Amino acid sequence: MKIYVVILLQFILWSGYTLTAWLSKHDQPIYNIAMFLIFLNLAFQLGNYITKSSRHTFFITAFSLTLYVSFHLTMSFFGQ
Repeated sequence: MKIYVVILLQFILWSGYTLTAWLSKHDQPIYNIAMFLIFLNLAFQLGNYITKSSRHTFFITAFSLTLYVSFHLTMSFFGQ
C-alpha cells in the first residue's frame, strides 16, 4: 500500500512541476533543468520518507517519472 501512496504523491509533485514549468516558460533552460532536479529530489525524498528504502524509492520514482513523461508526451501529441 505504501507504493501506491508514494506513486500518487509523486504524481501530485509532477503535476506541480508541470504547473511551474508552464508558468516559467520564458525562463532560460538552465533554470528549468534546475527546477526539474529540485522536483526530482523532492519526489525521491518523499518516497524515501514513506518507504524507508532507497532501492524501492529509486524504482518507484523512475516508474512514476516514466509514466509522467509518457502521459505528457501523449497529451502533447494529441493536443496538436
